[in-house]
Amino acid sequence: MTDSPSDQPSQHAFSRDDVLRVARLARLSLDESEIQAITNQLANVLDYVRILEQADTESVQPMSGASGRTDVLRDDLPSPSLTRTQALSSAPRHDDHFFLVPPVLDTTAK
Repeated sequence: MTDSPSDQPSQHAFSRDDVLRVARLARLSLDESEIQAITNQLANVLDYVRILEQADTESVQPMSGASGRTDVLRDDLPSPSLTRTQALSSAPRHDDHFFLVPPVLDTTAK
């Protein structure tokens, strides 16, 4: 497997329109040089995936993670926690009951 993504033409063409659509969905503003660079980079990623798809994995056992370790989380046991006053003491804004934060959702959108 000596092929690199640039050795073969892209089988899955990733077009400029695809990049613009994804940028719009992600609310990104891209200039022309960024659009071209991202188009090329995504085409290279798809080319590399195509190369990986050619790997013979028939005799490879499926695995759920990169290591054989399982259940590495600690037991979920109750422990003492902060009082409301302690938790709110370092908050930039609060109303003695809740943290006050700026709104994150546009409530004017329909």
